[in-house]
Amino acid sequence: MLSGGSDGVIVLYDLENSSRQPYYTCKAVCSVGRSHPDVHKYSVETVQWYPHDTGMFTSSSFDKTLKVWDTNTLQIADVFNFEETVYSHHMSPVATKHCLVAVGTRGPKVQLCDLKSGSCSHILQGHRQEILAVSWSPRYEYILATASADSRAKLWDVRRASGCLITLDQHNGKKSQAAESANTAHNGKVNGLCFTSDGLHLLTVGTDNRMRLWNSSNGENTLVNYGKVYNDSRKGLKFTVSSGCSSEFVFVPYGSTIAVYTIYSGEQITMLKGHYKSVDCCVFQSNFQELYSGSRDCNILAWVPSLCESVPDDDDETSTRSQLNPAFEDAWSSSDEEG
Repeated sequence: MLSGGSDGVIVLYDLENSSRQPYYTCKAVCSVGRSHPDVHKYSVETVQWYPHDTGMFTSSSFDKTLKVWDTNTLQIADVFNFEETVYSHHMSPVATKHCLVAVGTRGPKVQLCDLKSGSCSHILQGHRQEILAVSWSPRYEYILATASADSRAKLWDVRRASGCLITLDQHNGKKSQAAESANTAHNGKVNGLCFTSDGLHLLTVGTDNRMRLWNSSNGENTLVNYGKVYNDSRKGLKFTVSSGCSSEFVFVPYGSTIAVYTIYSGEQITMLKGHYKSVDCCVFQSNFQELYSGSRDCNILAWVPSLCESVPDDDDETSTRSQLNPAFEDAWSSSDEEG
């Protein structure tokens, strides 16, 4: 696993639990530390493996750079410099015909950097304020979603000269001022977005303390009600969705906890409590069915689903209930405080 810190340091962790103990600490394999000549000068905001090969990874920072790294040597393969602070970047998980990195900065233009040519090949114009989050569709390699402080979220086809396909409208065009200029996704900054694992829907979060689920093909607000989703982040909020679960979940940083909702019903399942300062990001690992969360308390926590062990059948009423495997007591479906 890759992680980036507010001190500019990047650390790689081995996620395997070689101890076989229910509670364990992952070992750091290597790091780009403060003494490294190419270490980021300021906070690392985003890290991502090259989707097709872990021999390369990318990082972006408040130091106005996007860096491409060789994993084996921990040396820089390429650097992209920007005029503004970088909030977010993303490489398509499914692209076979392009190597574009989408980059969101403090400026209103979305930058597309081509890893093959080493230059910023394209700019998407349409937002009016800083770009707080970017995400490629996991279904269509040319479709990109962007979120901005201008209260708007947009879907783009990067092959088109005009670019913007849809500006998401929370009112679905029903308000009198629903001209393109008035389309807003949130009544505040849109500072996070995440496609569902099948790419058919898009989730957005905003500083209006709301989360919305959109149909990504036509931009329709599905009107799923998640209630208040507390969000006071002044930069991008990195949240995530499950993949491969019978009912799909969304995991959203919520103060020092992580709120877990079912995506399509909006029901809050539980709150994951373990951090003691604000959670900034979380990511789901579908192979292990594990969730990882990073917090300002300087910890990264791994969360696993609670697995129930059936008790041998007995006439005794109490023993017919499933008992929780003690290795998973801190997991997301084990809350006695649901409500």
